[in-house]
Amino acid sequence: MGERNFRPFGSTRLRRARFVARPNRFLVHCRLRSGDLIEAFLPNPGRMDEMLFPDTELTVIRAAASATRRTQWTCVGLERDHEAILLDTHRTNAVAQHLLEAQRIPSLTGWRIAGSEVTVGHSRFDFLLQRGGQRLWLEVKSCTLFGNGSAMFPDAVTERGRRHLQELAHLRQTGAARPVVLFVVHSLRPNWFLPDYHTDLAFSRTLLAVRPQVRVLPVAVGWNRDFSLRDETRMLRIPWTHLQREVHDRGAYLLLLRLPEARKVQIGRLGELQADAGWYIYVGSAMAGLDARLRRHQRRRKKFHWHIDYLRQAAAEVVALPIRSSRRQECDLAADVAALYKSAMPRFGASDCTCSSHLFQAGSTAPLDDPAFHVLLQQYRMPKPKQ
Repeated sequence: MGERNFRPFGSTRLRRARFVARPNRFLVHCRLRSGDLIEAFLPNPGRMDEMLFPDTELTVIRAAASATRRTQWTCVGLERDHEAILLDTHRTNAVAQHLLEAQRIPSLTGWRIAGSEVTVGHSRFDFLLQRGGQRLWLEVKSCTLFGNGSAMFPDAVTERGRRHLQELAHLRQTGAARPVVLFVVHSLRPNWFLPDYHTDLAFSRTLLAVRPQVRVLPVAVGWNRDFSLRDETRMLRIPWTHLQREVHDRGAYLLLLRLPEARKVQIGRLGELQADAGWYIYVGSAMAGLDARLRRHQRRRKKFHWHIDYLRQAAAEVVALPIRSSRRQECDLAADVAALYKSAMPRFGASDCTCSSHLFQAGSTAPLDDPAFHVLLQQYRMPKPKQ
């Protein structure tokens, strides 16, 4: 297939639908233009909270009939900010294969594909490349998390991805060429690539640790609305100095708490909170032991220490969002949250600072379903790297 005509779905008819709900990681409910409500398989385990909002335009295809398949449809992409984004991770290897065969990855020119899904010992890798008598193993990852000029991977914890990095590093000891992990970023807007150390600290630490043994190549690609590959590709830079400074277990955090019903909550000596049903946002920080702090907040406790412990006891659901940074950002973050949501109780969580409160009321809409909340979250999680 010609370089300018590469289409991962060939001549398969693409249909447009509107996102309704995502009952689990691999299933979406959406509405076709005809008005029919359908279920579609979503071949992407990522969270994608920043993209899957009600009425987001999705691209779906009808699947081949199968006795083992639950749904007749597959969701393969979506449109975000007037840009088509490929979601189908099962097609990313085909994209990578096309880029390799078309010599569109500058540092891999001259290498040819000698095998795919190649098993080495107990490990299996996406591609084996050869150049002359040299061999090179390559693993492909699909990246759909981007904003503020950054692309990040993963958007959900991936123990499998971390293990792949370690296995690639081990291959370097066999005398083969330095293995490659190729991140295919499905947008041409980012300028740099980083591991998502906010979401998966272990993966990010491993990526830094194996850097001497493994080449990390992020390539940005773009898609037309018909999901034909655009002509332009770009290699993204990686701000390694920034990562060395920021990939640590410290920083600020947001706790999202849902109260199923209105109730009065005694907040220690601070007083009584007349809490409405709905969502609350708490801003905190831990400049050491951030992960342990978040695990503590997610457990119900018999002994209370902080104001948030009392409210957490009443919450039916808690979501923790770390924002790792070497800078103290708790008060700045609280001020920016206050610009979006009203204070829930004066002085809550603010006994050691001059902020009016660190607790805010979001109402009946979950913050993760609010596009404005994601803009704020990405502002803090994806700042321009400083070298």
